[in-house]
Amino acid sequence: MRQLLNTLFITSEDIYLSLDGENVVANRDRETVARYPLHGLSGILSFSYPGASPALMGACAKRGISLAFFTPQGKFLAKTCGESSGNVLLHRRQYQVAEDENQSCLVARNMIFGKLYNARWRIERTMRDHALRVDAEKLSAASASLQGLLPDVQNSTDLDNLRGIEGAGSAVYFSVMDEMILQGKDTFCFSERNRRPPLDPFNAVLSFVYTLLAHDCAAALEGVGLDSYVGFLHRWRPGRSSLALDLMEEMRPCLADTFVLTLINNRMLKAADFCRQAGGAVYLSDETRREVLKHWQERKRETLTHPFLKEKIPWGLIPHVQALLLARCLRGDLDAYPPFLWK
Repeated sequence: MRQLLNTLFITSEDIYLSLDGENVVANRDRETVARYPLHGLSGILSFSYPGASPALMGACAKRGISLAFFTPQGKFLAKTCGESSGNVLLHRRQYQVAEDENQSCLVARNMIFGKLYNARWRIERTMRDHALRVDAEKLSAASASLQGLLPDVQNSTDLDNLRGIEGAGSAVYFSVMDEMILQGKDTFCFSERNRRPPLDPFNAVLSFVYTLLAHDCAAALEGVGLDSYVGFLHRWRPGRSSLALDLMEEMRPCLADTFVLTLINNRMLKAADFCRQAGGAVYLSDETRREVLKHWQERKRETLTHPFLKEKIPWGLIPHVQALLLARCLRGDLDAYPPFLWK
């Protein structure tokens, strides 16, 4: 349990929330383990199985405190909110920004800045930790190229231009991805990004983990009252969580890519874990998907210090904190959206 940005995060799986006067009470096995004043909260995000009492849900609705429920794995379930919670105004503001490409670009460029910044640090970490096993000159050149693109991202005022910069940065980053694969090169090698369907084991696991991250981001956005289908960089398309794709951009290198490289470089995946179809498509076996999901949940429980909040939180809360920051930016509480910058 922790309080960030006036939002209470319930991360223990066995906590039941109830109401006591003007306080939300966290209970475990009918014993009170913590209490928080309602007047200091703007939202509650619960990742617990037991849930919350009807009295607490009513009190939150009355006071305009958003109360959202997720599975312990981060899947969005439901939320309750009062008339004064501001979700209608927040949605209205989100749609206004999404309709205006100039305003969309102001938000999206910070997300892409975070993506390229974190991609550069993914490369830098590989050089730092495995200097004798990689082509340091090649990696250093890619890092410098990404560093050189950051001012262009900051100065971009056009979405098409921003997409071009993002594409150039992704090409540079993926051009050295194979250098960051240190084990099992007979099975796991990378020449290009391919999907729908993936054509090799590395792209198969990468696509699967990107899907997990996208679902986590969509759940986080819904939990704070944003419409995950209305994006800024990724434009509106029926059936696509465009804003979730926007939000996950900055988390791809540091959360998804790092996780996949860890699985491979620590020999946690092997050739037998993949199914090859006649048309060339490669997918994870059912058992392997379950194993990757287990390791993904373990990864999300690891902690780090958030660069903007300066507080230690689990990796699994990063999408939720960034969604909160995005909502505050749209409401006008922040001058600009602060991307997640990893080191």
